[in-house]
Amino acid sequence: MLAGLQSALILMACGKRKAAVAALKSDARVLALGDSLTVGYGAAPGQAWPALLAQLTGWRIDNEGVNGDTSAGALKRLEALLAAGSYDAVLVGIGGNDMLRGVSQQATKDNVAAIVRQALGHTPYVAVIATPAPEPLRATVGALSDAGFYEEVAAAEKALLIPDVYSAVLSDAALRSDRIHANAQGYAVVAQQLADKLKAAGWR
Repeated sequence: MLAGLQSALILMACGKRKAAVAALKSDARVLALGDSLTVGYGAAPGQAWPALLAQLTGWRIDNEGVNGDTSAGALKRLEALLAAGSYDAVLVGIGGNDMLRGVSQQATKDNVAAIVRQALGHTPYVAVIATPAPEPLRATVGALSDAGFYEEVAAAEKALLIPDVYSAVLSDAALRSDRIHANAQGYAVVAQQLADKLKAAGWR
């Protein structure tokens, strides 16, 4: 009975949240801020997930991924990007290189939170795409999981969290071009998963 009550409360909460969010216009302009996973490293030009997500949604998505970028680098770039364009939504997928380089988790968390706050000052439609913690053993057995601070940041800043997308794709050797990047098929899965999750959140 308790489990049933919890499920009902979750459904009620999800329903309220979805009802409170108006869908983006069909030709919305969206900023995709990230690193090599946003660039589409490991696949041919045009096969990055922002391009594929644009095809799925009709949105105009600017791919502002930079190979090797960190949360500090993305934060530094963001102000100029927002000043240069009027965006209806911002998708943030950054932090993987911080973890690979041993940047302190608190510094990465603070930078991602600052990115989200700055983006929210531009538009209420801000989503955080969680990146998995780089754990070679878990990657080998196909069990990567999102770094926990993404959920904390999204909750604290009241942004939309998009979990279990990068981690699921990078856990599947058939969807990877190397240990830390997707291949064309993998980016297609990322795009479809993002489209589905954003629709569930009421953005579409």
